[in-house]
Amino acid sequence: MEYIAVTVFFFALMLLYFKVAAKYNIIDKPNHRSAHREITLRGGGVIFPAAYVLFVITELATTGLEPHFLWFGAGFLMITVLSFLDDLYDLSTKIRLFFHFIAVTLLMYFLNLFALLPFWAVPLCYILIIGILNAYNFMDGINGMSGLYSLIAFATLYFVNQWIVSFVSADFIIYPMLASLVFMFYNFRTKARCFLGDVGSMGLAFWIIALIALLIIETGTFKWILLLSVYGIETALTIAERLKRRENIFEAHRRHLYQLFVNEKKYSHLSVSAAYGALQLVINSFVLTTALSDWWVFVLVILPTGVVYIIVKLGTLNKLLVRQPD
Repeated sequence: MEYIAVTVFFFALMLLYFKVAAKYNIIDKPNHRSAHREITLRGGGVIFPAAYVLFVITELATTGLEPHFLWFGAGFLMITVLSFLDDLYDLSTKIRLFFHFIAVTLLMYFLNLFALLPFWAVPLCYILIIGILNAYNFMDGINGMSGLYSLIAFATLYFVNQWIVSFVSADFIIYPMLASLVFMFYNFRTKARCFLGDVGSMGLAFWIIALIALLIIETGTFKWILLLSVYGIETALTIAERLKRRENIFEAHRRHLYQLFVNEKKYSHLSVSAAYGALQLVINSFVLTTALSDWWVFVLVILPTGVVYIIVKLGTLNKLLVRQPD
């Protein structure tokens, strides 16, 4: 009954946000780099900060909130508020990176990484987390993509928490999972009613990073980072491609494979999002069931996925070049 009430609350919140966004013109206008053609409400990801606040209220009213969740909340709310302001005003890169650094510091306090990691690993951890945050943002470009991808991540983590190893309060996974389902109701459509915005993509990434890190700490195995392998491989290889072409990797572009599928080959947003989600689900199933060492798991996931990605992308680009008029 609790989760039904939470879901109803999320639906009501989204409908209220639609009215606010329409009144204050919080919209996403298509441009030459967009994968959509209609003006759409932006910032539907505000549902995720609301999910955290509701989680805190519920925990305080029932079992009592563990204090370390406040470190997470401080970083999470900082990065989501900043990202929402970025959706509205297009903040400078320096401002974003400054607050990202503070938010990641708070996340690392939540995870107790400053005590667990050797000093030389701390800078690497900052780079990795900030990299994942931005990769998630880069991949949020078509209807259903990050909503479905995140839902699969949360569902996998919930399965692990319930049936393999308990590493966190179940509600800390269930609340964002329910929020993802409600957001998907409005976004996984041919014509989406709203987009995540940076507030959603950054918030989802921050929450999922926290969960995966907790799981890694609890189990002592690093294979769980592969629950984000599809996004990670595509982002890394796209950055490498753009560096090779001497492009500014911080500028928006249309060179991701999913963008080529949608913008150039005219596949539907939903079919491409479903394909990405299905591939990550297959990888997650392998990661869950294998008894191989971390090194073998990484090799067996990253190597074939990366090779297939390169082959498919090169084939797609070659076909597009052939079709272009002289």
